[in-house]
Formats: sequence, C-alpha cells, structure tokens
Amino acid sequence: MSQPTQADAPRTGDRQYHIDLVRGELAEYVLLVGDPGRVARVAERWDSVEVERSNREITTATGTYRGMPISCMSTGMGTDNVEIVMAEVMEITDQATFIRVGSSGALQPEIALGDLIVSTGAVRLENTTDYYVHPGFPAIAHRDVVWALEEGCRELGIRYHVGLTATASGFYAPQGRAMRTLPVRYPELAEELRRQRVANLEMESSALFVLAHLAGLRSGTVCAAYAQRTDGTFLEGAAKEAAEARCIDAGLAGIHLLWQVDADGGDLIARRGASLDRQAGDPHQSTGPEAGEQGGN
Repeated sequence: MSQPTQADAPRTGDRQYHIDLVRGELAEYVLLVGDPGRVARVAERWDSVEVERSNREITTATGTYRGMPISCMSTGMGTDNVEIVMAEVMEITDQATFIRVGSSGALQPEIALGDLIVSTGAVRLENTTDYYVHPGFPAIAHRDVVWALEEGCRELGIRYHVGLTATASGFYAPQGRAMRTLPVRYPELAEELRRQRVANLEMESSALFVLAHLAGLRSGTVCAAYAQRTDGTFLEGAAKEAAEARCIDAGLAGIHLLWQVDADGGDLIARRGASLDRQAGDPHQSTGPEAGEQGGN
C-alpha cells in the first residue's frame, strides 16, 4: 500500500488540518460532543484545563479530571464530521477511548424526556461508513464502555435505558420529521424504528462505533432524550439544561471508571463481577425508575 500523499493527509505545519492539534495536545480518554458550546460545560467540571483550541466547528479542551488526563472535542453535527475528527485524532493518539455525550430523540414510550440512553449499537441509516465497510456491517459499541456508562449512571442515581440507537444522516427528513415546506420520503421512519425496538434516533454514533472498531479502539455513547417521538414532545429550558448536565456527568463517570480500571491493570471482568455482586447483595436495589435505571429497549 502506497504512503498517503500530502493531499491525502493535509496538515497545517505539524497540525492536523481540521482539528488543529498536534501530538501531545490530546489525552487518550476523549469525550465527544456535537455542540462546540458543550465543551466548556464539560471542562468546567475538571480540575484543570491545559489546552484550549477552536477551529471551524471543532472545539477542544484537554486537562485533568480526578487525576485522569482527559480531552473533550466537539464534532459538529453528523457522521461526516465524526469521520473527520476520528481520522485526525487517530493520527496523534495511540490507543484512544471515545465516549459520545449527546442528545437524541426517544422512540420508545417508556423513555421519558430527560432520561439517558446508553447505546449498545447503532442502525446505520447514513452512508459515511459505507466508504469503510460493507452495508451489512454492524455498528457496535464496545462492551467495556457500555458497562462503564451503566455503572456510572447507577452510581450517580441517574435514570437510564440501554438499547439500540439509530443514526440518521440528517435532522429533518432523514429522521422522518414532518415538514411544512418540503416533502418527506419516509414519514413513518420513527414508527418503523419503534416497532423494531430501537431506543433512540440521533446523527453520530454509527460512525463512531464503526471507525473505532476498525482501529481496535473502545467507544460508546450516552445520550439524553430531548425529544419524545411517540407523542411529539420536546425538552426546553431548565429541564433541557438539567438533562444535558446529567448526560455530561454520566459520560465523565463512565470514562473515569475506564481510566481507573486501566490504571489498575485492566481487570474489567473482575470489576463487572463485583458490580453485579454488589447489586445482588443489596436488598434495596431496584430495577425501576426510583433506582435510576430502566431495562433495555
């Protein structure tokens, strides 16, 4: 295989072309958010921030959180942007772990506005990943990240659900939203996905899962439910801000737990077993909403 040309892998000096970062400016534990403004809301929870950079829609902060080197990056909206960010991050890191902290529309009626959804995998309703893998190739979250996000939600007492996510290529017609000015080709898309027991609908996770898998890296997603597609409601104001805050806290808890396990020698199986034993031995443990958990969709 021939080496990439300058046009294949453009740089601005030593910096990656789009993310405007060089090796050493990113940690190996990375939270991905869509909204550039969310990066500051993540970083304000950290102990320190050493790097801050913004280029195009990609804003990055790198610092320390409870002893863990950590970065947070915005990807903007869509799998095409995720592809750019992932490709360039992989050039300047060694074995990165990625957790997406995002928003989504709930497809199952038991998911309340503001609840969190931990993705086990994604239905690929986009075509960015078709340029990497066969159309039938699955997009699957790493099991260690799924476990860590669930454990983080449980420790924080946050109500959450676990299930499949669908990743669309856009926000309006690609998600079956009714529009006043334009025709929608698949207006029953959300209902069809609901019947197929898909938990939520968003715009980034399938690219994250596929590209991380191809590179042998860990990735996962936790999203807040901003919309409830079964009844047409949408989260606003303080309730929306609170849901975002819970999602950020869950993402930080999950990625910090992975860092802890890695630092202790990576015995995730033992940690999972201890977590299950702890739950089984607690007579007050519940699987209902009062425990902050709801079963898989």
